[in-house]
Amino acid sequence: MRLREILDKAPATVAFIDIAGFSAIADVYGDAAALDVLEVFESMVRDALSGYEPPIKWIGDEAMLSFREPDTAIQVLGALLQACRKEPRLPLTRAGLNHGPVIRRAGDLFGTTVNIAARIAALASPGQLLATQPVAEAAIARGILVRDLGMMALRSVAGEVHLYEIELAPSADPAWIDPVCKMHAPYSSYKRAAPQGPWFCSPRCEEAYRRSPQTYELPR
Repeated sequence: MRLREILDKAPATVAFIDIAGFSAIADVYGDAAALDVLEVFESMVRDALSGYEPPIKWIGDEAMLSFREPDTAIQVLGALLQACRKEPRLPLTRAGLNHGPVIRRAGDLFGTTVNIAARIAALASPGQLLATQPVAEAAIARGILVRDLGMMALRSVAGEVHLYEIELAPSADPAWIDPVCKMHAPYSSYKRAAPQGPWFCSPRCEEAYRRSPQTYELPR
């Protein structure tokens, strides 16, 4: 019990980052195409973490990362998210970060800090990074744009959590996000003469949306 009390006090910055349109890519383009996208993403995560601790684990297309302090997380994710935005094969990513005490066991992390980080990531929109105050303060110290979103409710978390949006990569314009696969314009491979409604990266995404618009949430 004493050992667990010590472990509970060991702080870490926990990050969850995933591919916003991964499930839709598998549904519309097939598992092989989704796997190709995942392999690109995994390679970029490995490159960004070179010299740092590897991912704690992968949960499908979502990577769980851990850093000793918020400033290191900001530094690493800044490079990763900017690289992801420049990679034309990747849809937008979503990320959530939290800093606090964690329990380390068998190479994994547990505890409230981890749970809140996961819920924050699930709340993020395509192209968005959300974080708690310690991470936001580290970003502000580096001169990075931070927006105060106020207190927000998270699923299965008692009470509200003060959240911030941190712009580590160029902001995604909702009007230019494909609602199906979450790719972000410009879509040089697919140009419509008279676009109406949402933009799409390809005819297949457009057709999928036309068949079932209720399936795909429009970016906000």
